[in-house]
Amino acid sequence: MDISQIFKNNQNWVQNKLDLDPNYFKELSEGQNPEILYIGCSDSRVTAEELMGVPPGYAFIHRNIANMVPTIDLSSQSVIDYAVMHLKVNHVVVCGHYYCGGVKAAMQSADLGLLNPWLRSIRDVYRLHRKELNAIEDEEEKYKRLVELNVQEQCINVIKTSEVQRAYRDRGITVHGWVFDIHSGKLIDLKIDFRKILEEIMEIYRLS
Repeated sequence: MDISQIFKNNQNWVQNKLDLDPNYFKELSEGQNPEILYIGCSDSRVTAEELMGVPPGYAFIHRNIANMVPTIDLSSQSVIDYAVMHLKVNHVVVCGHYYCGGVKAAMQSADLGLLNPWLRSIRDVYRLHRKELNAIEDEEEKYKRLVELNVQEQCINVIKTSEVQRAYRDRGITVHGWVFDIHSGKLIDLKIDFRKILEEIMEIYRLS
């Protein structure tokens, strides 16, 4: 790809926006008030705003390999803190996707260097759910189920944070787990039971 084409595309995009609304960029520069914190995968095939069908400014976005929320990862934890405590989002979404390369890599016994500690967190998800996963004979279905379980566990990691616990107490913030099906283009709601999870983990993870 000729990288200069990016700038031509940008010029066309700017003009298209201005043709529709001459104040578009002026209003965009005045600040943000997103409703959603979206935590997704860095996969180049999965674009957050496009798959949700929302314009810029609607969602605060954080992406990394396999949509992880490690409890000691300063990047994801800082994003949660800023989005929940300062931007006052009302929804936190963890969105995984089928055929995720990070999840597939975690299922393989291979030394991947710097990726090892990151993938270890996904392997921990497998360990927690190994009885269910090992009972699935079809490898593709097992792979897809691990994608779902990983989203579920990352939602739990979000719920463990003091910011989300306080925001739930103060204004009823909710946490959602979704999966994007690349084959169909559809979003799947895993129907994470936020209140039930919160009740189950509060004995250990209550931070308020």
